Amino acid sequence: MHDSWNKKSGAKPHGVARVISKRGYCSRSKAEMLVKEGRVTLNGKAVTNPEAPTLETDKITVDGKPVIANKFIYFMMNKPRGYVTTANDEKGRATVMDLFREQFAKIFPGEPVPHISPVGRLDAASEGLLLFTNDTEWANLTLTAHTKVYRVQVAGHPTAEHLAQMEKGFNVPPRVFGEPEEFMHAVSAKLHSEGEKNCWLEIVLDEGRNREIRRMLAHLGYEVLRLVRIKFAGYELGDLKSGEIRELKVATRT
Repeated sequence: MHDSWNKKSGAKPHGVARVISKRGYCSRSKAEMLVKEGRVTLNGKAVTNPEAPTLETDKITVDGKPVIANKFIYFMMNKPRGYVTTANDEKGRATVMDLFREQFAKIFPGEPVPHISPVGRLDAASEGLLLFTNDTEWANLTLTAHTKVYRVQVAGHPTAEHLAQMEKGFNVPPRVFGEPEEFMHAVSAKLHSEGEKNCWLEIVLDEGRNREIRRMLAHLGYEVLRLVRIKFAGYELGDLKSGEIRELKVATRT
């Protein structure tokens, strides 16, 4: 049925779990679990395959309740140091989602906290601009199409030659023994300000490798004291206080 419908309408089916996630009901992994548990129906019929072909217009229920597309929402956070960028942490550490729920309740008292996820990640020791949304397509596009700007406090004073090396790029040892080296580079690495024993750099990246800035600087012999993301996807951290969130207005996609 979907094949003939698609030929006429041009619509492209996706797995039912993905469609549930795109509607903002829950994460894709959670949706896959719901389908496998037999709690999902597709156009009135039970479905247990998360990849069952599904159109955006199809009727889906979970536990008998319709899964309706949520309004897309977008937020930014000034992430403090010490929070991990995940929904749940097996080590029991505080997460950015814990903080988001606290802040959302302050701004919108009495309203249910929406299903929302961080766009990309900042490691626990890093701070600054972190985006959140339930719009998975916007999130994916944002991660692949935009550079990120960081202010980085470093012990000592990196030389101009070392900053030029970061822009040119070099191989960095792996985080796990036995894995291959990784080539890393910065779009730009400039001195922002300096003190007697340390300085601040402004570093721009166009990729999202794990702990990229810290690993490049460590390879050159410099310790990172603070790492703050200040710009991403056209948004700036500005005067948003540490730990706070702010709703964003995003142009509707066409």
